[in-house]
Amino acid sequence: MPVDGAQLWTLNQRLLSVVMDACTPELAELGLETKEFFVLAEVEASRYPAEIATALLLPKASVTVYVRNLVAKGFVRREIDDEDLRRHRLVLTGEGVEARDRALAALAAEYDRRLARITPQDRAELRRILQDLLAPPA
Repeated sequence: MPVDGAQLWTLNQRLLSVVMDACTPELAELGLETKEFFVLAEVEASRYPAEIATALLLPKASVTVYVRNLVAKGFVRREIDDEDLRRHRLVLTGEGVEARDRALAALAAEYDRRLARITPQDRAELRRILQDLLAPPA
């Protein structure tokens, strides 16, 4: 029986949701909601809220709210961009780095618990497949 792309998408989405749900209590202990965590994790790669919105496929207005919350919690700081004084870039604070790293560790641990159900060879194959799927089309 051929495997349907929509079925694979759904299974992948369910796996990610199960992992995130399992980590929700740990994120809450850190003072993070799920979407705030994703924004926090993206700050070093995308220094401006509009870039974060694009990277995470979130509305700019939502990112603005998440950034405001992260600033209020002391995880992120806004700094004036030296190259364009009208713009503010985002910078992780020490507390933000710690919260991000602890949240990532919790997610990795939960994902590893799931991956432990398959053989090391299957894990390596899954990694190869995911990398192939993420590569730009030839």
